[in-house]
Amino acid sequence: MYDKILKQTAHRPSSLPNGAWMMSQKWENLLFMHFPVSKQALQSYLPDGMVMDCYQGDAWVTILPFEVSDMHFRKTPPIPYLHTYLELNVRTYVKKNGIPGLYFFSLDANKLLTVLGARMTTLPYYYARMDMWREGNTIHYKSKRWGRSKASLQASFLPYSSPYLPKQESIDKWLLERYYAWKTNRKCTVEIGIHHMPWEIQEVEANIQTYQLTPFNFENLGKGRVVFHFSPVKRVLFWPMRILK
Repeated sequence: MYDKILKQTAHRPSSLPNGAWMMSQKWENLLFMHFPVSKQALQSYLPDGMVMDCYQGDAWVTILPFEVSDMHFRKTPPIPYLHTYLELNVRTYVKKNGIPGLYFFSLDANKLLTVLGARMTTLPYYYARMDMWREGNTIHYKSKRWGRSKASLQASFLPYSSPYLPKQESIDKWLLERYYAWKTNRKCTVEIGIHHMPWEIQEVEANIQTYQLTPFNFENLGKGRVVFHFSPVKRVLFWPMRILK
């Protein structure tokens, strides 16, 4: 399985990370909610040295709830207690040294030990109370960050089309095929590289009841329609994080 994943790289906009992969996860029931936002407002939330990446002049922010399962390090069994959890991330699109990738505003998870371990990578993980359940073919997702934070999401979604591969040069492919993420602190930049097979997505009807997750207000900054994608499952490989000067 892993050799097959590693051999398929033509869909990547950037090369594979150097060395051997370290960890694998299975991502399930992914709902991508892509919001166009003001470039000027978004830029103020990016650290120095992080270049905003735009599609035909527009900046985007994505909210992504999904389930993680079968998490394990290379050549080891799944990690007890931590191998399955819910996650919710908020990201935007950037470039580093010409490579397209992601910058995360937040990543929520419903396992406290997962959050504590992930914070060692400097990524902004938070503990949240989360639930995901099905009613027929409709998937419901609910999240509320622990503590005084108002960060929350409540949404339901119904995939209705057959799976398909996004067209080359389409906004769908531009939004989805991202294989590096960076986090900058005062001393350095951390780079995380991943790999997986090309995204196969479905059209989806989505109903967002609550979303208070970003450092700015979508009602004021949104420029156009929200783009939705659904993917039922994806096997993902992770490489060790790199410290960039």
